[in-house]
Amino acid sequence: MEQGEPGEQGVRDDAGPRPEDEPGSGVVTAFGRQLKLLRVRAGLERPEFGKRVGYAGQSVASFEQGRRIPPPRFIDRADEVLDAGGVLKALKEEVARAQYPAFFRDMARLEAEAVALHVYAAHAVPGLLQTEEYARAVFGMRRPLLDEDTVEQRVTARLARHEIFSRRPMPTLSFVIEESVLRRPIGGWAAFKGQIEQVLLHGHRRNVEIQIMPNERTEHCGLAGPFTLIENRDGRRMAYVEVQRDSSLHTDRSAVREIEEQYGILRAQALTPGESLTFVEKVLGER
Repeated sequence: MEQGEPGEQGVRDDAGPRPEDEPGSGVVTAFGRQLKLLRVRAGLERPEFGKRVGYAGQSVASFEQGRRIPPPRFIDRADEVLDAGGVLKALKEEVARAQYPAFFRDMARLEAEAVALHVYAAHAVPGLLQTEEYARAVFGMRRPLLDEDTVEQRVTARLARHEIFSRRPMPTLSFVIEESVLRRPIGGWAAFKGQIEQVLLHGHRRNVEIQIMPNERTEHCGLAGPFTLIENRDGRRMAYVEVQRDSSLHTDRSAVREIEEQYGILRAQALTPGESLTFVEKVLGER
């Protein structure tokens, strides 16, 4: 969904590897070059500049070379120290989006602006509910393997999405999660226990509803796979569907309505929110 503005029937990304999937390209490289030019203009060597902004010279080198994505606090501080007049800060939003793999960047923007999100998760705990340990395990198990810097970048980006829980006004969030997800201890049982506890914690938020779809259900309308329904401030409704690294954003009303109908039936087939929290507590007590 990164390759342009979504059309009426949705956008499909090529599933093959692309340079924009990794740090060191596009806006990240442009930011790094601009940062170096401003640092040199200011007459600062990397170690001295690093001290002033609170980062090691090695980290500064990584930012300048586009090998690492600089966090927002670094960008703000660098802009001030280098007297850049907002030049670096102006790139902050685009740099932040570069934390995500290409196919997810537009979805991340829509998610951050949504007034309502409804998620059906069939394979893993939804990203918005993941703990740091669980997220690191998820990315660490990716094949082909991601390098360590990319894993850390993706974990940081995933955790940054959790800001949605502190937004005001509060968005409406709901999740239908397969029971099998709660039986798959990704990252090991110790880490997974913390993940289940986090699911419970979010499930008690006033603006969040979590429902579990039991394995024993004989009727299930979500067999076509996971999806996310999005509603923005203008009341526009969209549906995001992702398989592997192939993503589609549906904006056509008839297509979105079909997925909304699936979600409504899924919620009816799943345990109620109250029953679901009791079920999650039971799973937690089994270990």
